[in-house]
Order: sequence, then C-alpha cells, then structure tokens
Amino acid sequence: MEKILLIEDLENAENKTLCAKFDEKIEGIDCVTPIHADLVIKFLGDFIEIKGHVSGTVNLECDLCLEKFEHKLDFDINEVYTKGTIVDDYENSDKEFEIKEGQFITDLNGEKEIDIYDLLYQSVILSFPNKKVCGINCKGKEYLSHEDNYDPRLDVFKNLQINPKV
Repeated sequence: MEKILLIEDLENAENKTLCAKFDEKIEGIDCVTPIHADLVIKFLGDFIEIKGHVSGTVNLECDLCLEKFEHKLDFDINEVYTKGTIVDDYENSDKEFEIKEGQFITDLNGEKEIDIYDLLYQSVILSFPNKKVCGINCKGKEYLSHEDNYDPRLDVFKNLQINPKV
C-alpha cells in the first residue's frame, strides 16, 4: 500500500472510493507482528472519510512491574478530513458549535495528500490502554521494592524537607 494518499487520485477514482491494505510494522512502535489494516477511503465533496479495521500485536511496558508484555490490537478507524472550508467557516464566525461524538474532523489546511502511515501510527498509539498492566496477577510493587532495584542515588531525597508557605 502507498503510505501517502493523493487527494487527486481519490477524486478521480471510480465512485470516488479507494480500498487500501496495510500490512507492515510501524516504526516507533514495538510491533510483534505486522500491523494489518483494511481501509476504505471515500471522497465526499468537502470531506474525505477513512474507515477500516486494524489488528496486530505490539509489545507494551507494564506500568506496575516495568516488564514487557504482548498486547493485541483489534479496533476500528473512522476518520474524517476536510479541505478546510467547513472548519474555517466555524473558526471565523461568532457562532458556537458543539462537537458531538463522531464529529471530530481533521483540517487538511490546503494539503494535497493524506499520510496513511501517520494516521495508522496515531490510531495505534491512541488505542493503547490508559493503564498498561501485564496481567491481573502482576507483582508490581513487590517487584519494584525488591533490593535489586534500589538506586543509591535517590538517598539524597531521604532528608528533603519542604516548608509550606505561610
């Protein structure tokens, strides 16, 4: 799959729709397996809609014990881009506009292309859990309090006193 989508190619495509497959590792993410994505990209006049499904396996670091563990990816993408006319209209008006679920729109700011690789990178990163834990029985604190993990450079903080302002 091409990593860059030219908007002109989408406008000239049959039914103004392109299908794309992505099946490779993403740089900057510790991928165990290639990230697989099936995408349908539609040109809708002022908007471009990208929908699809992403799957794969990545390594994450546990927030409790700091050990690596495998995390399976399995989520949908639903992104909408605009050439800027709609967003500009709201930004330049005095009207208030409430954004509802599913109405997040990325402004292309005059760009003639969409970086699909960057879209997938951001989507994968945002799909990670807020608290990354390797398992329900994670040792966590027990692991971190173990003598082997002691750093003597932190001794300087043992006698630190903070005087509150009166």
